[in-house]
Amino acid sequence: MSTATLTTSTGVEPPQAADTNKVTTTRVPSIDALRGLVMIIMALDHTREFLHASAQVFQPEDLTRTSTVLFFTRWVTHICAPVFFFTAGLGAFFWKSHGRTNAELTSFLWKRGVWLALLDLTVMRYALTFRMTTGIVILSVLWALGLSMITLAFLSRSPIRWLATFSIMVVVLHNLTDSITADRFGSLAWVWYILHQQGVFNLGSALVLVAYPLVPWFAVMALGYCFGLVMQLDEKRRRRWLTSLGLALIAAFLLLRGINHYGDPQKWSSEIPYMTVLSFLRCTKYPASLDFLLMTLGPAFLLLAWFDKMKFDSRNPLIVFGRVPLFYFILHFYLIRVLAFPLAWGKYGKAAFLLSPMPSLGGPADLYPASYGYQLGTVYLAWIVVVLLMYPVCLWFSKLKARSKAGWLSYL
Repeated sequence: MSTATLTTSTGVEPPQAADTNKVTTTRVPSIDALRGLVMIIMALDHTREFLHASAQVFQPEDLTRTSTVLFFTRWVTHICAPVFFFTAGLGAFFWKSHGRTNAELTSFLWKRGVWLALLDLTVMRYALTFRMTTGIVILSVLWALGLSMITLAFLSRSPIRWLATFSIMVVVLHNLTDSITADRFGSLAWVWYILHQQGVFNLGSALVLVAYPLVPWFAVMALGYCFGLVMQLDEKRRRRWLTSLGLALIAAFLLLRGINHYGDPQKWSSEIPYMTVLSFLRCTKYPASLDFLLMTLGPAFLLLAWFDKMKFDSRNPLIVFGRVPLFYFILHFYLIRVLAFPLAWGKYGKAAFLLSPMPSLGGPADLYPASYGYQLGTVYLAWIVVVLLMYPVCLWFSKLKARSKAGWLSYL
């Protein structure tokens, strides 16, 4: 499968033949399926953020207030971001493998990176807050993907062995800098926020929230790029690699987390009754700790090995969603926001307050009804509705991309 290609979470999609019934051999269906699965899971997390009653009050990881079901509703979605970044790197590798030069790859990556960052500052900002020029500026996952892609544009010129070594070192060692805080850098504190600390800073009159610091995400993407060599192996060797690596990462997580000394700034404890297991699994995502990446990428490799054994029809939801991830990502946010209006009318008799940013995003709390939100069962039902509604639209768009030669479609 040395000529296999794939669509990445950045909208990267090389030319492909029209496909109406079966997945063609010019793709890697297992990667599409894995990405499609995490897209479905991701929608659950975003539905919870906008609709659940606790979303404006506390985080699901707050062990003093959460429930087991709520905790795991959030925890299962942690696999999404690592898969997005890793498969974006894989996509860059396969894009180059079709006879492109280093210079062409560099140009391709930085242009896509700038595009993703701009989408985050405009289209996604409006989806989150219904504001374009006022209110808080959130540098979220598309921003981090864009900056990581720009970084990879230059790192990809290095020999893969060196790049893999460097990227592993970043992932393994970046928690050594956890004790360094942005306030040490004075007027340059914003640089550290962007690099390695979630936080807020002022840019002129605007308030900027860095939700996804760059480190170690760019290294995860770079490792995905390097892993392209493994995905070109024959099926038996590839699956052996995926299974062995997945089990090794899970074992490393259990060992490192069990030692409880290095790998995550949040140490686990048994102080809160009945919460020891949840404390053990509560790893830091912002920025993603070594424990967090071991905990999520290990299962991701096992899923990839499992999917690699399966045959997928082109209408399988995992394949459909996995082929148009950026389109799905943007559209599902707006769909969740739209669905919130009839729910609000049904419960509160009004919905205009939803046009203002949610209190958790800096909006005025007095505009929202007290204890705004819905029970977890309603959230799950809304999530299912979102996924079901997304399927025919994504199927249509994937067919459009398959038969059209329009260059602009590669940006979605």
